[in-house]
Amino acid sequence: MRAAHVYILGEAMLELSGTGDAVRLGDTVTLAQGGDTLNTAVHMARAGITVDYVTALGLDPYSRAMVAAWQGEGIGIRHVLRHPERLPGLYAIRTDAAGERSFHYWRDNSAARALFDLPEAEAAIAAAERADWLYFSGISLSVLPHAGRERLLDLAAAVRKRGGRVAFDPNFRPRGWPDPSIARTLFARLAPDLNLVLPSLDDEDVLYGRADPGVHMARWREAGAGMVVAKQGAQGCWVLADTMSEPKHHPTRPAERVVDTTGAGDGFNAGFLAAIINGATPGEAALAANALAREVVGHPGAIAPSRHR
Repeated sequence: MRAAHVYILGEAMLELSGTGDAVRLGDTVTLAQGGDTLNTAVHMARAGITVDYVTALGLDPYSRAMVAAWQGEGIGIRHVLRHPERLPGLYAIRTDAAGERSFHYWRDNSAARALFDLPEAEAAIAAAERADWLYFSGISLSVLPHAGRERLLDLAAAVRKRGGRVAFDPNFRPRGWPDPSIARTLFARLAPDLNLVLPSLDDEDVLYGRADPGVHMARWREAGAGMVVAKQGAQGCWVLADTMSEPKHHPTRPAERVVDTTGAGDGFNAGFLAAIINGATPGEAALAANALAREVVGHPGAIAPSRHR
């Protein structure tokens, strides 16, 4: 049987890490890379899934280094577009003693925001329409202008129409949505084209108001989404499959150590989707996803070194 081909669309950024609560000029920091969809792409490629990443970078040395790293991970780069004037976005992570992180971004003029303005975008869209799975996030939507968001929703509908599947992490970040009602409207429009949605319950509480997990999950099902897998951090996750009337909780073991929680949800998404693609049941996929998230938090930065596959 032909292996599933996954297209992941979003924004990749340079990452500065190594700073604690107190920042002093002259401190040593680590330059790496991250971004929610990139983190998921790396983990899926490490799991042996065929992945193409769709994004835009610049012509600068940092962009070249990022692409070289993706090639080393086995990620397809045919549709990594190059903007002649813009650079990748940048963010810095500050991590406290418990491993919890805060972010500071410089991304307003990133190349990824102009993805659909580039002439090569049409070829990338045409290729992604043939995906077995298309994956993107609420951040993928939030960094795009209105026209780009519409193109991405159209792409999701086209994938479903051709018989492919669509997975989505709402990954709501208030800073990316000055008007939260726009996010709620877009998510509701997108829901009927989603085979799998992977919200974080903390994010759902922020966007829709605090509620029980079942309420948040039922909202997605009522809007037309297929399987809903709600992440609850150290408490594990909840799964509401198409054939289930009630969500089922899947707890997780505590992590042996928590160094940095950056990218834990992205790793969870990769673990769940890779397992589903490989024929796992939702319960088996939840087990694999929780295990990968536990591994991610044990290492600094958004992406663990490749030896930790």
